[in-house]
Amino acid sequence: MDTQDAPIEDGSGEAGIDEKIAGVAEQMRGDAALGHVDDLTTMARQRLGEANLPTDDATVAAVVDGARRA
Repeated sequence: MDTQDAPIEDGSGEAGIDEKIAGVAEQMRGDAALGHVDDLTTMARQRLGEANLPTDDATVAAVVDGARRA
């Protein structure tokens, strides 16, 4: 099965780490609005890892906080 291992939007590779982390939070916010999230913390850690971003507690907490903002 094919998997998406990197963002597919043009320019996504040019984003800095802060922009990438904010993008993960934005994606999760959309998923949560659709009811597709059981546990934000677990999802944040997974998504950050998949994007080769830091998965430390502070970064995960920042993503979860960003995902909860309307």
